[in-house]
Amino acid sequence: MTMREPRKLPEDPQVRELIRLAQAGNVSRRNVLAGAAGVAGVGALLAACGTGGGGGGGSTSAAGLTPGTDVSDTEKLVRWANWTLYLDYDDETNTRPTLEAFTAETGIQVEYVEDIEDNDTFYGKVQSQLAQGQDIGFDIITPTDWMAARIIRQGYTQELDHANIPNLDNLVEGLRNVDFDPGRKQSVTWQSGYGLIAWNKELVPNGLNSVSDLWAPELKGRVEVLSEMRDTLGLIMLEQGVDISGDWGDDEFYAALEVVEQQIASGQIRQVRGNSYAEDLISGDAIAVIAWSGDIVALNFEAEDKFDYKIVDSGVTLWSDNLLVPIGATHKTNAERLMNHYYDPQVAAEVAAWVNYITPVEGAREAMEAIDPELMDNELIFPDSATLAKAHVFRTLTPEEEEKYNGDFLSVIGA
Repeated sequence: MTMREPRKLPEDPQVRELIRLAQAGNVSRRNVLAGAAGVAGVGALLAACGTGGGGGGGSTSAAGLTPGTDVSDTEKLVRWANWTLYLDYDDETNTRPTLEAFTAETGIQVEYVEDIEDNDTFYGKVQSQLAQGQDIGFDIITPTDWMAARIIRQGYTQELDHANIPNLDNLVEGLRNVDFDPGRKQSVTWQSGYGLIAWNKELVPNGLNSVSDLWAPELKGRVEVLSEMRDTLGLIMLEQGVDISGDWGDDEFYAALEVVEQQIASGQIRQVRGNSYAEDLISGDAIAVIAWSGDIVALNFEAEDKFDYKIVDSGVTLWSDNLLVPIGATHKTNAERLMNHYYDPQVAAEVAAWVNYITPVEGAREAMEAIDPELMDNELIFPDSATLAKAHVFRTLTPEEEEKYNGDFLSVIGA
């Protein structure tokens, strides 16, 4: 694969120059995929995504917990738990340029850990500490909408001080008043993306055209689906004709769950995985999967365009991940300054050029022109109208539905 040299970023204001310096010699994957023309209202798409569901020891949370004491003034540190393949990375220097730029600008060191395999697994590791108001070792966590809704509802987060996040004005209009966090008092969007089908082009030469193609006999034992219920069952429900954003109930849910149960029992599905499905694609243990959109582009950079994906006619799932400050976190102000950094349009564009997910930052598309103009029309970052029409958000579940459906799903997948 022929890679282009990174284009020089604007040198004004200061943060843009810092990014440029941090990127010196960077080998990026930003040109791996250039999308179709005809970009339309990304804000409208993200508005749909948003319908899915101050520190220092002063006030208490909704659960009656006291926020951790903010020591940001004396400890120039922020600790961030994120998913894999979800932030820009320089292979030559083994650094993350936008984090390096943040540290150069602020003096704040960032401990960045790819610690989220899936929402349920991560929550299971930290729930006990959160419930007691303890420091879980992270100042920022990155759960998906529905899990963010749960954590906020339970009172396990600290209220954000928007004065420390002036760039939050760049958040797209449709995400400013999501139902689980009106006014964005507890969270800000990180990225949005799709759940879709993907495959190894060498081992599945005819490709896949529908979700049910995963159940073809020749793929038996080499199929993996996601442990995120809303993506795996959402795609199946869409193919079954269900409007996952609309009015559906037990009949529709369990019809889709039965498909998963049958395919696991028959051995068609090799494993149900979180982020680690990517490792199985690379090894060849899995050759057809339900995947997350940006991951496939990341893998193709490493594997010389070995994988393909499809936004099927029946539709794809749409989700957002969010940045939250846990109740016991001790570097809240530093966390807010990091959030502000990533809401600079130039920084957001640089991240989007690497991760290939939908950016929630107004102005990022225009900033992309200085990085890679071809990516301004990439359907995975700035969706076109045809893609928007196929993207669907799994509706918000009541607490009772969440407990029942999630429990039954976990039981079926053996989690």
